[in-house]
Amino acid sequence: MNVQETEHAIKLVKDTFQLQLSAMLRLRRVTAPLFVESGTGLNDDLTGVEQPVRFYVPALGKHCEIVHSLAKWKRMKLWHMNAPAGYGIYTDMNALRTFETPDDIHSLYVDQWDWEKVLTRSDRTPEYLYTTVRQIYNVLLNTEFIVCEHYAGLKPFLPKAIHFVTSEELVQRYPGKTAKEREEAVCREYGAVFIHGIGAPLSDGKPHDSRASDYDDWTLNGDILVWYPVLDKPIELSSMGIRVDAQSMQHQLEQAGHSGWAELEYHSLVLNNTLPLTIGGGIGQSRLCMVLLHKRHIGEVQVSEWSDETVALCRKEEILLLQ
Repeated sequence: MNVQETEHAIKLVKDTFQLQLSAMLRLRRVTAPLFVESGTGLNDDLTGVEQPVRFYVPALGKHCEIVHSLAKWKRMKLWHMNAPAGYGIYTDMNALRTFETPDDIHSLYVDQWDWEKVLTRSDRTPEYLYTTVRQIYNVLLNTEFIVCEHYAGLKPFLPKAIHFVTSEELVQRYPGKTAKEREEAVCREYGAVFIHGIGAPLSDGKPHDSRASDYDDWTLNGDILVWYPVLDKPIELSSMGIRVDAQSMQHQLEQAGHSGWAELEYHSLVLNNTLPLTIGGGIGQSRLCMVLLHKRHIGEVQVSEWSDETVALCRKEEILLLQ
């Protein structure tokens, strides 16, 4: 595809996926913030160490920060909406992550569909989590079918079903391998996997990956990855999970050494059982477009900043970066 054809294809992917996702999960689209007030605990802390872009607003007398994602903001939004169980919201989230090292699948600019849905107490189970993962994966398969029907040069490659595995099972199955090596091995074998349980230490003493202690329940979360034959490696398309309740938040804050966060507004609302129980996550828009359009670099489906070496290499390889 040339650049103009790619732009049309990006719109097809995004329009198709978000409409099917909203119907499948019963989500209403809402408008989201680009920044939130600092010091409220509302921003997504990711693994707990990444620093957001902060700035001072003289007219308001406040410090604000660019969002990393909307993991906690969405739960507050559902509370304000008084949304019933079984329904939720999704939004277009735009973020800056200046600590990222840009490469073929990572960018300083992050765009994703952030979604969140209200649960009942009885829904806080692995079975409900897995059912939701299957629903999202079916939307992914449907979108792949429509895109490949529209562009004859693209052929479907995703498997018809997603495989479920826990992070502890991967430790036992691939002893001596790092977490990333375990991801590569299982994803290469099955083509699409959901790795369940990320954040808590495993039997080898290490978590599969880092997760902030204050939004996902580490026993009820995970990542969706697919094997991407164009680059011959796995790509994470979504991080998601059932969110912390009062008990799991208290435990995880203590385990992560973040007990002081309990005094922040958002955290107090969870610990006081004020906020609704929810499930939610983020689905990468650019990564999804990259995978479904068989692109070799994320810069082919989004505009960002790249090193001079990357620009020169892409020009040599005839990779058309958007600018």
